[in-house]
Amino acid sequence: MPERISFHDQISRNKLKSFFLIAIIFIIFLVIGYVISMIYGQSDPYLFTIIMIISIVVSISYILISYYNSDKIALASVNAKLASQSEYRQYHNLVEGLTLASGMPKPRLYVMNNPQINAFASGRDPEHAVICVTTGALEKLDKQELEGVLSHELSHIANYDIRFMTLTAVMVGMIAIISQIFLRSLWFRGGNRDDNKGNAIFMIIGIILAILAPIVVQLVQFAISRKREYTADASAVMFTRSPTGLIKALKKIQNEHPSPQQVQESRQKINKSIAPLFISNPFKTSMKELTSTHPPLNKRIEILEHM
Repeated sequence: MPERISFHDQISRNKLKSFFLIAIIFIIFLVIGYVISMIYGQSDPYLFTIIMIISIVVSISYILISYYNSDKIALASVNAKLASQSEYRQYHNLVEGLTLASGMPKPRLYVMNNPQINAFASGRDPEHAVICVTTGALEKLDKQELEGVLSHELSHIANYDIRFMTLTAVMVGMIAIISQIFLRSLWFRGGNRDDNKGNAIFMIIGIILAILAPIVVQLVQFAISRKREYTADASAVMFTRSPTGLIKALKKIQNEHPSPQQVQESRQKINKSIAPLFISNPFKTSMKELTSTHPPLNKRIEILEHM
């Protein structure tokens, strides 16, 4: 019989892996910065500094605006409506019970019109958090299953996942912008033939890094997103003290087979940038795990079944 998995161990392991992955992004950022500084250090001593300042200001400004308005942006993008207490009594009661047990403030609750079973949480911290569920989730899930889904979303809020993923997005964005500015700046250096051999080597390394680094850090960002999903699953078990509801909900999601028209409607109604927030990929794509923001449902179910 397979060994039981402790949800505490699962949470700790996935958090450690997340910090390790973000460390990789930081190291790549330092390496590409060092190489570009070596390239421009002699001929254009101030150019790299200007590149860094511009990229950092643009990246941080864009991400911070998104971060402080993450709940409003996410809700507006899916045309979500505030869930009234009278119409969605069970929804409110389940969230109130979970927040009372965990000591968290109750987030604002919303509903989006979509026949698929899904949900997401957003907001920069527990005091500014929102949870949104689809009409499909409210119609197709029983009380225990809905509680499992809601506990998963509350776990994202409790673990400050929006803040963590924002930090990741800032670093990934800076690397992408630095790489683009560096590659474009080469056009203005095209006629410069006074580079020595050492500088030429750094130039080659710089070009390779500028092309590959954004791709690599994007894959690392996907991996971090998957680890946060595993962590939220384990934290949900900690909230409810049982994996049964979430397992049953994930199995129902796994067995859903939306029509091509429904998938197309999801693509039109849901912004691709907020898709990672959902408990499962709303586009039902068959992407390989390496390029997916969500772990395979069968893996998540298997881990939960051993808790």
